Amino acid sequence: MGFAEAFQRGTQIYGADGLSEANTSYVLDLLYSNKNGAGMTILRNGIGSSLANPYDLMKTIEPNDPGSPDSEPTYDWQGTVKPGFGLDSGQLRVTKDAIARGVQTVYADAWSAPGFMKNNSNENYGGYLCGVTGIDCDGEDWKQAYADYLVQYLMFYKEEGVHIDYVGFLNEPDLNVSYASMLSDGQQAADFLEVFYPTLQASGLDTEIACCDGSGWDQSRERIEGIQAAGAESTLGLVTSHGYESYPNTPFDTQHKVWETEWADLNGEPTLAWYTNGSSGEGLTWANNIHQLFAVSNASAALYWIGADNTTTNSALILLDGDTVHVSKRLWAFGQYSRFVKPGATRVDVSAPDASALNMTAFENFDGSVAVQIINNGDSTENFKVSGLPLHWHTEVSGWLTNNDHDLTYVPVGRFGRGGVHASVPPFSMMSLVTSG
Repeated sequence: MGFAEAFQRGTQIYGADGLSEANTSYVLDLLYSNKNGAGMTILRNGIGSSLANPYDLMKTIEPNDPGSPDSEPTYDWQGTVKPGFGLDSGQLRVTKDAIARGVQTVYADAWSAPGFMKNNSNENYGGYLCGVTGIDCDGEDWKQAYADYLVQYLMFYKEEGVHIDYVGFLNEPDLNVSYASMLSDGQQAADFLEVFYPTLQASGLDTEIACCDGSGWDQSRERIEGIQAAGAESTLGLVTSHGYESYPNTPFDTQHKVWETEWADLNGEPTLAWYTNGSSGEGLTWANNIHQLFAVSNASAALYWIGADNTTTNSALILLDGDTVHVSKRLWAFGQYSRFVKPGATRVDVSAPDASALNMTAFENFDGSVAVQIINNGDSTENFKVSGLPLHWHTEVSGWLTNNDHDLTYVPVGRFGRGGVHASVPPFSMMSLVTSG
């Protein structure tokens, strides 16, 4: 479970709009702490393509056109907005603080190649990477230069002591929009992968490639199928998608792990609520979205768009206003999973015959602990027994509840033994039952 702090949102955490040092620590703990926060374990960073870095842009590490694909590039590892906010638009500092608080996985994704590498000579408004199928830029092929560019970005982070686990080279490649963007179909993505994969392998880094962060499930499926048809699927380490243009649905036909890497309520009325009427920004809505990803779409990670931001919309889990921190219930929907389901966990089958009306998933962690997430969308309390858990005389079972009155709050669990765990979930609520390892 995770989120991004791209497009200089990270600078908000470090006081760009007045957040105090004390509240910086408070926000970081809310996002990452396993004791009093959501316990997030994945951070998604943006690889910049802009020539400058006024707010809401991410500066490229290669601002100057070298003149041709074969010319020596000049890299510029800067990206500070103000002194103290850190390199890479504040993302490096966020990354280091995240790792210090237990984050294990960092994913860096490029919204676009630098404009001079594209057929529209612009980081914005779509355009295609020069040299891929069907794109002629006066004979120039920038695929190798873009591959080198991405590897250099990874090297800069390595020099800062940060390992990036996955790298993406596309973001919503089905959309032509006014901000950083680059178009690609599956064959064109495969064209680049044939260059990028060996370049990354030769670098000595063990970062794996992610693709393709389509704007929705169907858009990503189309590109992955194109990569498969071109015979390039083996170059990937991760399949990625967003949840906007088409809702997550049936699983992708791939042996790779599938992550939902960006999704948020961008259009609904601003709300911090867990449940009032089932609107798109409420916490219970997002609990069900996450359930859909795991139980139906077979995803293994769910990332919200932004963790914390100075915004009055639902695009962030935590809304900042000067030195005031507003925590949305969406954060606790994610926390019901991320606090108790850790990287490497596997789905397991448990049963609750008396709870057929509930949404339920269960995961076993490496340490042997099992977490069962139970969502009650009904207007009455559900009493049931969960069977199939590894219960022994020394097993401890804890319950954690989120609803309008609770934020991931510990609650006593009813009777349990070898026959199962007896529990009650109030209406319009989510509970996690967690066994000790």
